[in-house]
Amino acid sequence: MSTATTTPANSRRPARDETTRPAGAEHRRPLRPARVVLHVFLIVCAVLWLIPLLWALYTSLRPYSETATKGYVSLPTTLTLQNYITAWNQGQMPRFFLNSLLIAVPAVIIVLLLASAAAFVLSRFSFALNIGLLMFFTAANLLPQQVIITPLYRLFLNLGLYNTQVGIVLINVAFQMGFCVFVLSNFMRTLPHELTEAALVDGASVWRQYTSVILPLTRPALAALATLEFAWIYNDFFWALVLLRDGSLMPVTTALNNLKGNFFTDNNLIAAGAILVALPTVLIYVLLQKHFVSGLTLGANK
Repeated sequence: MSTATTTPANSRRPARDETTRPAGAEHRRPLRPARVVLHVFLIVCAVLWLIPLLWALYTSLRPYSETATKGYVSLPTTLTLQNYITAWNQGQMPRFFLNSLLIAVPAVIIVLLLASAAAFVLSRFSFALNIGLLMFFTAANLLPQQVIITPLYRLFLNLGLYNTQVGIVLINVAFQMGFCVFVLSNFMRTLPHELTEAALVDGASVWRQYTSVILPLTRPALAALATLEFAWIYNDFFWALVLLRDGSLMPVTTALNNLKGNFFTDNNLIAAGAILVALPTVLIYVLLQKHFVSGLTLGANK
């Protein structure tokens, strides 16, 4: 005679605290006063940072006649896009946008290619001048641009690079290399050496290790640097002002200068032009936002 054993119903049910606990509750941090103060501080900083941009946007949508009568700190009666149309046509924005792209895009590509190659050598190989070269690239960031402008101006005259967009590309590459090499070399040092050792065992050359193993893994860092470098080179005004003479070669930052008169300045029109000039950098950030954020947070959990 066999007897069947039954398991109590309560033993088959999961514990109550396991079924009723919300997902991720065990990872939720308690709300502390210091954390509240931190978030309030960050929100205030974000608002203060956005106020000038929002104020420029608000001003650009108002006609000058209205702000001249009521003042800039007043409620609007009319909001219009006429300032943007005038700035686009009067400032000859399409031509200057093209000039900026002809300077910024090649400069960013060349900087990232050269900096990634230099960072690969400095981070994956050990030799006598390894640390010295890295310090040299880092120290180059500390050199003010204005210090060397006189000898650089004479050098550009002798080499035939003065008043050429190629010269502006080269000088931006030279001054942005140090920062990019420093960032990329530090990132590449975090990659396991077993990756390149395994590729070396499989017969991969140094170039193959760089292009097929290391470079794909640095995509987030490259995207973050591409966003920063494009913004810096695109917004540069100093080198174009000093090393370019023809107005037809100037970047878009100089187009705002065309919106000013000798005896009168329409601030609403300049605000609209400034918003138009800023749009490409915002677009680049939106397109590379995912890689940019991941590139900034690399190593945060290590």
